[in-house]
Amino acid sequence: MIGGVGARMPQLVPPMLASSGALPTGPGWGYEFKWDGVRAIGYVNGGFRLLSRNDRDVTRAYPELDELARLLAGRRAVLDGEIVALDGDNRPSFAALQRRMHVRSPAAALVAATPVRVYLFDLLHLDGRDLTPLPYTERRAALEKLGLSGDSVDTPPYWTGEAGRDLATAAAELGLEGVVAKQLRSPYQPGRRAPAWVKVPLNDTVEVIVGGWKPGAGRRAGTIGSLLLGMYDAHDRLHYIGHVGTGFTQTVLRDLQQRLKPLSRPDSPFDSPVPREHARHAVWVDPNLVGDVTFRSWTPDRRLRHPSWKGLRSDREPTEIRLQA
Repeated sequence: MIGGVGARMPQLVPPMLASSGALPTGPGWGYEFKWDGVRAIGYVNGGFRLLSRNDRDVTRAYPELDELARLLAGRRAVLDGEIVALDGDNRPSFAALQRRMHVRSPAAALVAATPVRVYLFDLLHLDGRDLTPLPYTERRAALEKLGLSGDSVDTPPYWTGEAGRDLATAAAELGLEGVVAKQLRSPYQPGRRAPAWVKVPLNDTVEVIVGGWKPGAGRRAGTIGSLLLGMYDAHDRLHYIGHVGTGFTQTVLRDLQQRLKPLSRPDSPFDSPVPREHARHAVWVDPNLVGDVTFRSWTPDRRLRHPSWKGLRSDREPTEIRLQA
């Protein structure tokens, strides 16, 4: 029974995805902060299960988030949210989250040193009722009624009316990633990138595939100098889109070297030419790792201008990373 009390508890609900665009305004929109973390769907049905955006079970990676099951106190629910780690100013930090998101079963010391939180923003099922056909406002009201807030769980508010521009200004002042606008009457569309949700980042960020790396020099001697980046086109050809040599800490460089070493290969994985100055000393790798970079703009020949590394994304598959037409 869709939308009714007889609906079964689903095993998998693919997350609804937002389209990129300019900030929409008007009475028909709601606005939330865009959090710099990783997306997750939580399933509470006696036990607790947490799946990443690409449907990987990450329950053991974030043991503190089982607080969600305790807060629900026996109720059955499927919830959508973002896992974040906070910096010293209590702002979500993707760099801080890197310490946790690639560890399958973290030791207690790591959990204590780098705790995570989940910010909940949607309720998809509750006690046998499928809420996905309901408008955004009704799902949010049902979520807020649950009062889910604790040491590792929070339900941030949303705003309506003319709040969109003010929220974007606040996001910039607070050092947050941006704003997500959602049509108030929109249903939840599992697995679809829909125009009913619009993400408005303050900085351009893009997901990229690592296809190789160049050895460093000077203070970077013996480690990675830069990463060679690509994206797939509509015909599954891996295009070279530039290289990134900034945004790394020494810890990140050591971790990347360990991950890239077993992926080494004798030839380039790119189907488009890599400039000679970058290809000459390149160490090629199988294109298995996905990461985030911020950048200023695209060049006319589809290269990233002034990219900076943010971190790896274990919640994305290389085949999902596509050049936009």
